Amino acid sequence: MKDDRSIAIRLSFILIGSIFIIKLFFIQVLDENYRLAAENNVMQRLIQYPYRGLIYDRNNQLIVYNKPVYDLMVVPREVELKDTVGFCQQLGISTDEFHEKLSKAKSYSWYKPSVFLKQFSNEDFASMQDLLVDYPGFYITPRTVRAYPYHGMANALGYIGEISKSRLERDSSSYYRQGDYIGISGLESEYEELLRGKRGVKYRMVNVRGLEKGSFKAGKWDTIPQIGENLISTIDIDLQEYAETLMEGKVGSVIALEPATGEILSFVSAPSYNPNILTGRSYSEYFSVLSKDSLKPLYNRALMAQYRPGSIFKIVQALVALQEGVITENTRLRCNRSIIGCHGPHSFENLQGAITNSCNPYFVQVSRKMINQGISEDTYEDTRIGLEKWRAHVASFGFGSPVGIDLPNEKGGMVPNVSYYDNAYQSKNWKFSNIQSIAIGEGENLVVPLQMANFVAIVANRGFYIKPHLIKAIGEHHESLNEYREKHYTMVDSKYFEVAVEAMAEVVRSGTGQFRAKLPDIEVCGKTGTVQNSNTPDHSVFIAFAPKDDPKIAISVYVEQGGQGARAGAAIAGLMIEKYLNGCTNRTHMEEYVLKGEFIY
Repeated sequence: MKDDRSIAIRLSFILIGSIFIIKLFFIQVLDENYRLAAENNVMQRLIQYPYRGLIYDRNNQLIVYNKPVYDLMVVPREVELKDTVGFCQQLGISTDEFHEKLSKAKSYSWYKPSVFLKQFSNEDFASMQDLLVDYPGFYITPRTVRAYPYHGMANALGYIGEISKSRLERDSSSYYRQGDYIGISGLESEYEELLRGKRGVKYRMVNVRGLEKGSFKAGKWDTIPQIGENLISTIDIDLQEYAETLMEGKVGSVIALEPATGEILSFVSAPSYNPNILTGRSYSEYFSVLSKDSLKPLYNRALMAQYRPGSIFKIVQALVALQEGVITENTRLRCNRSIIGCHGPHSFENLQGAITNSCNPYFVQVSRKMINQGISEDTYEDTRIGLEKWRAHVASFGFGSPVGIDLPNEKGGMVPNVSYYDNAYQSKNWKFSNIQSIAIGEGENLVVPLQMANFVAIVANRGFYIKPHLIKAIGEHHESLNEYREKHYTMVDSKYFEVAVEAMAEVVRSGTGQFRAKLPDIEVCGKTGTVQNSNTPDHSVFIAFAPKDDPKIAISVYVEQGGQGARAGAAIAGLMIEKYLNGCTNRTHMEEYVLKGEFIY
């Protein structure tokens, strides 16, 4: 009995021992996970950041490129500092800042590398290489920041910055990591997925002091970063710089585009800033300054500022009324100033004359005809029916909602509807006399400058537009964006646009635009607008296109507190058209007038 028990015990020990031997054999010989874990003690995994895609203007001039910088990374578990004070002195930081940054790195991960100090220059990198030999746990990784040979177009280009914690949490693609950079605004944000490229990984062998001993497994597991796609923009950088110069010291916007394609030639929001200041280690400092500036240089007025359209909206009213058949081009109406105030010596104009002279009473009467067509005997109900019909026409011109430019944060302005007035008057008892100011582009109408540039392109095209856009091609094969090739037609037949075109030509030939927008060898079609602005000078607005019969450029100018549209707006538009079509301007007196910025005459 005892022998049987002894044999059983021996067999149990043998069985258990055999199991351990087999398991150890499996761990040490067959299973690579443990072997790789051991190798990780002498292996570092380095992220290889790709070069971000470049951006060119329409003539292949480089407008955004990459500049090399270097980040100091830290792996908290590997840090061994014998002289913290000396280390801090070498880096130019305080010991408090050192402990704060190291604590932040530890909260992220003890084992994964994270950024300790960002964006050292080439010179700093050279001096730090020898320094880090004595400080295990710290190493350098190369990166790039954006650089700009031209100092304008900042609001359109946008900027990149370190990804925020909230944005990182929303990243469903799991592409980004703490410390990564991402497009924050403008084109950098809109085309982030194309511009960013694809990260690579490099594995290297290091000794216990952190010194590199060569690549791991001869680079077998390394992956090469893929460079981001280059973008060909629609911008003419020479015209862009000229527009920036003309808008110096002013608040407003200038948008010029090619009517037939919707390609934006110039996109200015003023005031702006030099985009180079939001790169490198000074980013936070300058961003704070810009954010606190009372003139809001970070605010993209060209597609976010919402203004009343003013008299330029009279062209919309004319086209809608023609389509609805409530007037013809020969319809004459008296300039009855008891209805609403007006200006100039005209008295009994046809449609072209009313547009040329910007007759307020004419368009109030036209709008009444359009909205009160007698569909209902109830005046209130008839106004409601007419307003919705009118609004549908206006919306087909791209008003009341974002046009669809390839930039984030575009506003849509406002075209009032029945619900709006029901809420405003707290009842349905309102009629045309309550809302007649919308007839002349005042009242509740709101537009953004981009919409007005798109509108003038519609008139130049005699009834259609292609969505305004800033990028025309992507990558080395110059792939087009199909979204920006489709024609969008208004609800107004093309035959009615000739009246508006001829009227806009007359505005510049002999009307309010003749003194500053008229050019000796180019037939310009334009319309002035003076937008009411309580307690301060009015806003100066001007839209135009040229040449009349084969339009190459359409433009919208808004100058806040610039006075009459025939002054600042018309002068800037005329100079821009001349510059683009002729390559230069010979009207130095007009340049001096604009640059001086005193629009009192």
